[in-house]
Amino acid sequence: MITIAGCIVRNKDGKYLLVQEKQKRVYGLWNIPAGYADAGESDRQAAIREAKEEVGLAVELIDQPIHMYENIDKQKRYLAYRTSSYVGVLKVQSSEILDAKWLDFEEIESLWQHNLIREPWVYDALRKAEHENTRN
Repeated sequence: MITIAGCIVRNKDGKYLLVQEKQKRVYGLWNIPAGYADAGESDRQAAIREAKEEVGLAVELIDQPIHMYENIDKQKRYLAYRTSSYVGVLKVQSSEILDAKWLDFEEIESLWQHNLIREPWVYDALRKAEHENTRN
């Protein structure tokens, strides 16, 4: 099974970092920093690497994924980790990413309602993160 791992980065203002895809089949859709795990790379390592590659941030992850989804038909497993911290300056990888923005959850919900989130698992992971943040 192929693994796609990503991370949910939340800033001190409670906003989440989303990236706007540049790939042709998902052009303009919003996603968390995420990508395929390389051979020999753990899910966690893939999520950390993707954040660094796509937006220039060094992230530390909370131990367990906040969300996991498996698509048996496509033989893909999707994992989203929350970050406990991040450092660096936001810098978009222009070969894969159109834009990156900090959005509050209401803005994310609006993107979801307008079918602008790349995959349902991304929205589900963000919704879980928001629910956990509002409980604390």
